[in-house]
Amino acid sequence: MLIRKMQENEIDFVRKQRLNCYKSYQNLVSKEHWAALKGTLSSDNDVKPGVDIFVMEAKGRIAGSVVLFPAKLEAYEWITGEQNYPEIRMLAVEPSMQRSGIGKLLITHCIQAAKEKGYTHVGLHTADFMTSAISLYTKIGFERVPELDFEPANDGVMVKGFKISTAKTSNEIGI
Repeated sequence: MLIRKMQENEIDFVRKQRLNCYKSYQNLVSKEHWAALKGTLSSDNDVKPGVDIFVMEAKGRIAGSVVLFPAKLEAYEWITGEQNYPEIRMLAVEPSMQRSGIGKLLITHCIQAAKEKGYTHVGLHTADFMTSAISLYTKIGFERVPELDFEPANDGVMVKGFKISTAKTSNEIGI
């Protein structure tokens, strides 16, 4: 397995794979919330200057991806405020390869990339209906930051803020 930056000609595949990976959430939220989530997963926010899309290549194909937004760049379509640290977004692992450690490797790669750029923290947001993601993030060591929560679709679904220190060692984040 290899983690690398996505090549420009792979963006359509990555976005389609992302939508396919998140499709399991469609029946867990309102139609309005699903429309908002679907829109953000396929928006052009992921190709803004300074944004990195990392892919995991396994068996000669892209098995998953994650987006790392730089600090002080609005990472969402909604007003959430700019953070002084990078934001991880849109983690997606091919359904047939989920629970194989790919998501953890992509997230820890983002933490390391942020650390190499001199950042002391990395943030992310997720909702309660994404139980596997929350479990992964908390096992890695992300901590809740409730003041960063927001409600994107005004439907009662809160998107919750999390943050981790890049000073955590590989042993502390379980790799």
